[in-house]
Amino acid sequence: MDSLSQLALGAAVSVAVMGRRTAVWKAALWGGVLGTLPDLDALIDHGNPVLNMVLHRAETHALFWQSLAALPLAAGLAWWTDRQRSTAAMATAAASVPAGKSSFRAWLLTVWLVLVTHALLDAMTVYGTQLALPFSSQPFGLGSIFIIDPLYTLPLLAGLAVALLRRGSSGTNWNLAGLVLSTAYLGWSAGVQHHVAGLVQAQLAGRGAGVTAERVLVTPTAFNTALWRIVVMHPTHYEEGFYALADRGRAVRFNAYPLDPGLVREVHGLDAVQRIAAFSRGFYRVDERASVVRITDLRMGQEPGYVFSFAVARRGSALQALEPPAAVGGRGDLDLAAGLRWLWARAGGQDLDPPGVGAQAPERRAP
Repeated sequence: MDSLSQLALGAAVSVAVMGRRTAVWKAALWGGVLGTLPDLDALIDHGNPVLNMVLHRAETHALFWQSLAALPLAAGLAWWTDRQRSTAAMATAAASVPAGKSSFRAWLLTVWLVLVTHALLDAMTVYGTQLALPFSSQPFGLGSIFIIDPLYTLPLLAGLAVALLRRGSSGTNWNLAGLVLSTAYLGWSAGVQHHVAGLVQAQLAGRGAGVTAERVLVTPTAFNTALWRIVVMHPTHYEEGFYALADRGRAVRFNAYPLDPGLVREVHGLDAVQRIAAFSRGFYRVDERASVVRITDLRMGQEPGYVFSFAVARRGSALQALEPPAAVGGRGDLDLAAGLRWLWARAGGQDLDPPGVGAQAPERRAP
């Protein structure tokens, strides 16, 4: 998820655990800092864009390593907060003694929950989070929520705001309510994804035994869970379609785009291709433009623009690998206003192609 959502989640979790043990603003501050720590791995340069992609959300998002890291982090926070409490008590001539061990236990629970919920929330997106390291590098990505979704983040921010403005249990109860609502929204997203996937699978089954679908992706479009994008991979082509809850069971209309199995075989031995093929769980395309061979992750973006696309080879007298591979993805040429207008109209049930798709003249597939 985006940094604001992770910061808000970390702060809300910290306030829920520590809100009655320390000042709410301190709990929110430390929770927000801890909630952003795992994503600092994005600052590490692994040497090329492909490695930077596939090694993001790795060790810092692994539950085992997070559990180990929680111990020194909690110890440091307990020492700091108990020292501050002791200093304040001495200044006011208070007779109380800081509760060292109990403070450590509370901070340990807080730190562990903040780190783990960060990783689990990321695993709800489609990108891929390596939760099981060092035992497995398998990336987990349910793909039921977009990386930025205001309906998830706003309840967290609202609950935190009230908790910071109101003292006592009333404020912390609002924070807890924000956590419950945001978590319920995650459950809603998974339920809707399951519903849409069932409709799509039934539609594909109705095509007959002669049509082979290797894998199917169902994931929400930007900022919402009302409009869903479907990608169906076949041996020689892939299909993209959209289903809105407002469609009320109407069959998905797909556009088909060619794949080049021969080109895939040519570059299959390249490390960058193998990594993206595995990380994308098979949802990728290899194509050649102006003698440059590219591999594109089809999960993030939509036709005709994708976030993660990499130039991996150049056509000369023979195909030559590019070392290192170059990032050529992005959606800088996207007409944002047109895209948002399409998103709103399509989510409302209008059966329209996304901006730019018509220029590619895709093959239309009947439902």
